[in-house]
Amino acid sequence: MAILRFRFSLLLLCLLAAGCSDGQFERRTWVLTTGTTGGTFYPVGVALSTIVSARQSGDFSLTAISSAGSMENLKLLRDNQAQFGLILGVFAAWAWEGTGPVGTPQTHLRAVGATWPNVEHFVLHADLVSSGTLDDLANIDGERFVLGQRNSGAEQTGAYILDAVGIDFRNRFSLAYMGYGSVAGAMQDGNIVGMNVPAGAPVAGITQSFAQMRDSIRILGFTRQNLDAINRDLPLWNFYQLPAGTYPHQQADVTTAFSPNVLVTRADVPEEIVYGLTRLMWESLPTLREIHSATREMLPERALAGIALPLHPGALRYYEEIGLEVAPELLPPALPTQ
Repeated sequence: MAILRFRFSLLLLCLLAAGCSDGQFERRTWVLTTGTTGGTFYPVGVALSTIVSARQSGDFSLTAISSAGSMENLKLLRDNQAQFGLILGVFAAWAWEGTGPVGTPQTHLRAVGATWPNVEHFVLHADLVSSGTLDDLANIDGERFVLGQRNSGAEQTGAYILDAVGIDFRNRFSLAYMGYGSVAGAMQDGNIVGMNVPAGAPVAGITQSFAQMRDSIRILGFTRQNLDAINRDLPLWNFYQLPAGTYPHQQADVTTAFSPNVLVTRADVPEEIVYGLTRLMWESLPTLREIHSATREMLPERALAGIALPLHPGALRYYEEIGLEVAPELLPPALPTQ
């Protein structure tokens, strides 16, 4: 019996080796890393993976996984534990240049395209609100505030924004670290006085908080001075209008800010796979919009706006097919020969 098992194992290894040698044994399942379950990355990522499974005829499949967000996604992509990832636009800039919290240039990354706006949601208890703007965060004095989950995009971009506008959060806040799914409950229970929840609007956790707390909480607006300050080093943000009624009991419009979310991939993913995913994503917008309203602002003609790293050849091929003009800095660099 042992000899038979050995022979079977040897035969299996030979078959696998033969398949690899003629190019027929290829990976067909690719991993898309998203974000926490209470944000926007995860539901849209799951929707995209479902669309791939439903509309592809066996060419490839896509599995969406939850993560802590942009920072962890970069690590998963670096280690090839994921081949696609959703990250904040500022992280794409940091990753390509090796600046900010990233540190080392991530030259293996390529862009698939900009997706929906990542809207800044700085939420504060109404008792601490005076001007209704980001400057009110200076009113916090020792209270607990959630900047984001550790190693998340929310944590890193929140710190970047607060530093830029001159809020001494490291000394004045009692920082707590939570994902989007649990932060709403902490707000309702009075365990925190505010939270930073950047995501495509509307965000489920903020909807839940407003439904329970009504006018006891506010979303803070951005002034022109705030916007200019965060754009000083990385000009990626612009004003974003949250109309009254975006969230339950939100009585007035709020002028906040947004930067692009970017779908990225590894440079070594085959061109046909990235082309197929890019085409499916843009051709499936009606379905995506039924699943999450944040994707209503996705348009192919905006797919190259705010991207800070070059395109993957598969994505470039699709955009050239639909007639988009691609800036020279977005053209894919040649891969190094091995």
